[in-house]
Amino acid sequence: MKVALFVTCLVDQFYPNVAEAMIAVCNQLGVYVDFPEAQTCCGQPAFNSGYVEAARSSALTLLSAFADYDYVISPSGSCTGMIHHYFAKLFDDDIVRRELAQDLACKTYEFSQFIVNVLGVTDLHAAFPYRVTYHPSCHGSRLLGIRDEPLRLLEKVRGIELVELEHQEDCCGFGGTFAVKMADISAAMVSEKVEHVEATGAQVLVGTDMGCLMNIGGRLQRERKPVRVLHLAQLLAEGLLQSSPPKLEVAR
Repeated sequence: MKVALFVTCLVDQFYPNVAEAMIAVCNQLGVYVDFPEAQTCCGQPAFNSGYVEAARSSALTLLSAFADYDYVISPSGSCTGMIHHYFAKLFDDDIVRRELAQDLACKTYEFSQFIVNVLGVTDLHAAFPYRVTYHPSCHGSRLLGIRDEPLRLLEKVRGIELVELEHQEDCCGFGGTFAVKMADISAAMVSEKVEHVEATGAQVLVGTDMGCLMNIGGRLQRERKPVRVLHLAQLLAEGLLQSSPPKLEVAR
């Protein structure tokens, strides 16, 4: 299969190690991942702010960049959700491009969905002997439909102590441009989220979207809370380094 990495803006600019972790996990599973350099932003910030033409321009770039791939994988449920739910609508008056947008949506997956639902893998035989709590991002769970895929991967990690985050369905307060437009409300929301993270006693907070993790991690750092913040791909990649080569098991 021909697989491309859709790196997203935050990962490209601030967290390239997340992309490296995704590629390391995929390579361990026998999947080679290409990186089309022509790719750009998904257009979500522009779209949410009412700049439809700018969002359409970004979408056209991605339609071209990923045209020749069987699958596109992303570290962000938010950006993947933009492709799934809004790209086709950007081309309501262009039948050809609307079909291309629909095709791109059908082959684009968030990282955990690709590993579990496409590759059929839930156990990478990774080891991570720490107390961990999981934050499900709003866009990933509500817009894209990520359900238990991250947890199915985490539950098979050797030595992990997985603890439930109270009120985990509550937004962290990031919401892209929301954090800028409604800064006071955003700050109150993330402060409450940090209280719930701290209450778990977790050493590590893990998630699937760097927008949320950046927001929560920033507040944790400001309050000097000793909690590591990791993308799911980072946790799995780090866990693979601590374990023997995996015997792959398919999802049940």
